[in-house]
Amino acid sequence: MQIIFYENREFSGRHFECSKDCADLLRSLSRCGSIRVESGCFMIYEKANYTGNQYYVSKGEYPDFHHWTGVSDSVGSCRHIHTEPGSFNMCLYERIEFGGQMMDLMDDCPSLVDRFNIHNIFSCNVRKGNWLFYERPHYRGKMYLIRPGEYKSTMA
Repeated sequence: MQIIFYENREFSGRHFECSKDCADLLRSLSRCGSIRVESGCFMIYEKANYTGNQYYVSKGEYPDFHHWTGVSDSVGSCRHIHTEPGSFNMCLYERIEFGGQMMDLMDDCPSLVDRFNIHNIFSCNVRKGNWLFYERPHYRGKMYLIRPGEYKSTMA
């Protein structure tokens, strides 16, 4: 896995190469104009310590990061997303602390409303794999990386 952050658009200016999770990229680059992902998948965070808006990037070139995100040229941190072949499993709940109706997911779900007739998820238990949650149906809006573990409240 390898990702390269460039200070300017079109892969120019100072750059910083990263091959692992990095909680504070601002120490290495004050701004990010472009990104090249040599291998692997990463979640890019607008602020340090894996906070702020999140952007998923996979192998490829992103010559104008600001145009692509539409938000800012600030990249504060990045996290490698482990992708493993095999099964994925997550249980979604309509109430906090795993209450109410439980929905089992083992594959992509473009719309929770269409599949389960539910509008909000308030807790989840990720058993296998890393998942991306989206704010709106059909993979639109802000995204959130959800890693294996129990999430008693998605409101936090």
